[in-house]
Amino acid sequence: MNNQTLLTRSMQSVWHPCTQMKQHETYPLIPIARGDGVWLYDADGKRYLDGVSSWWVNLFGHNNTRIKDAIKQQLDTLEHVMLAGFTHQPVVELSEKLSKLTGLGHAFYASDGASATEIALKMSFHFWRNLYSETQGQPSKTKFISLQNSYHGETLGALGVTDVAIFKDTYAPLLMQSAQMPSPDFRLAETGEIAEAYALRCAEDLEKYVAEHHETLAAFIIEPLVQCAAGMAMYPSVYLRRAREICTKYSVHLIADEIAVGFGRSGTMFACEQANVTPDFMCLSKGITGGYLPLSVVLTRNEIYQAFYHDKVTKAFLHSHSYTGNPLACSAALATLSIFETDDVLQKNRETSDFIWGEMQALNNLPIEHLRRPNLNRSGMIFAFDVITKNPNFSRGCYAAALAQGLLIRPIGNTVYLMPPYTINHEEISYALQASIHAVSKAIK
Repeated sequence: MNNQTLLTRSMQSVWHPCTQMKQHETYPLIPIARGDGVWLYDADGKRYLDGVSSWWVNLFGHNNTRIKDAIKQQLDTLEHVMLAGFTHQPVVELSEKLSKLTGLGHAFYASDGASATEIALKMSFHFWRNLYSETQGQPSKTKFISLQNSYHGETLGALGVTDVAIFKDTYAPLLMQSAQMPSPDFRLAETGEIAEAYALRCAEDLEKYVAEHHETLAAFIIEPLVQCAAGMAMYPSVYLRRAREICTKYSVHLIADEIAVGFGRSGTMFACEQANVTPDFMCLSKGITGGYLPLSVVLTRNEIYQAFYHDKVTKAFLHSHSYTGNPLACSAALATLSIFETDDVLQKNRETSDFIWGEMQALNNLPIEHLRRPNLNRSGMIFAFDVITKNPNFSRGCYAAALAQGLLIRPIGNTVYLMPPYTINHEEISYALQASIHAVSKAIK
């Protein structure tokens, strides 16, 4: 099937996500036929370097033999069984491995990041209800806080703690109310203020709010180190460390949304490690299966799990969906973790990150009036820079110009970023950076 046929059929039958469909009259869909390594190929054979890991999920390249073989082997034995009343080897092994990696206990599974957020919020709320309801009547700890410009998903509960207007405002009448704390994004600091000082100032504001409202607060949900949907907003680990201390002091849960930054993206296996922090809940998804099958998980402390362990069914956590803990997805996740264990991935990523960082310096050759400084930023295998332009359609223009060069990037507003698969080589990195420079130069006009 050629590109045009597939494109036409898709426009007639598919409602694409995060998209104003009418824009595809000007910016046509790209029909993809296959993938290999960091490359995606359309039906006519044109290739595109996947600079965003297909929405941040692909870790070890498309068509990865080890992950494919694990799924095929599992398919020959068990494709699915409900996890209510049953169990199976892949879900047990994966839960044990994740517990060892995170220091957290029982794993509760779902299919996507927003679902993981929903689960963590519900668990936190229900924990306080179980803890206090028998002795104090209805619990008062029912509220949540998050960071300004935070993003935690687009289901109703997740939107309630999200602070991105374009996703949230339309549905405001449906959402629970939450409060947003000042973001430690260093781009918001005062002129001359260093990143760590600004982060600590934001932590002071957090503590003031929590000290005043802790009796009604169930949890603080946070994206550790990088607020990705806020334009790859990066901040020092000291803020995360102080957040943990504040939440512990005032008996408020800390929920770490590691959906985008986990599994090596931020430089360590999990971003919380850089602050030496163990959250009360950790939400994982995206890279957990290497980008091969939908899966998400929430891990929590054993003390929280024990609050649900009771003779009364009403004290149980009754959240569910049909494909919870799917064996095929768990097998893909186990294969992904195996690659980390055998291939020294984190060390190789550090070397790759340094090379990309060096190549990024060429961006300083852009006209100075178009480059915000300090500008080039990275956290592990996440790279970003901000562009100053009067073009209101910069994001779409840059995306289209990059595609014309054979590069897939999706700027967030005026922030251009790369989040490539870890298997990208030096030649491919240079290709991606040169295509980015060309795309930005064309789109800023």
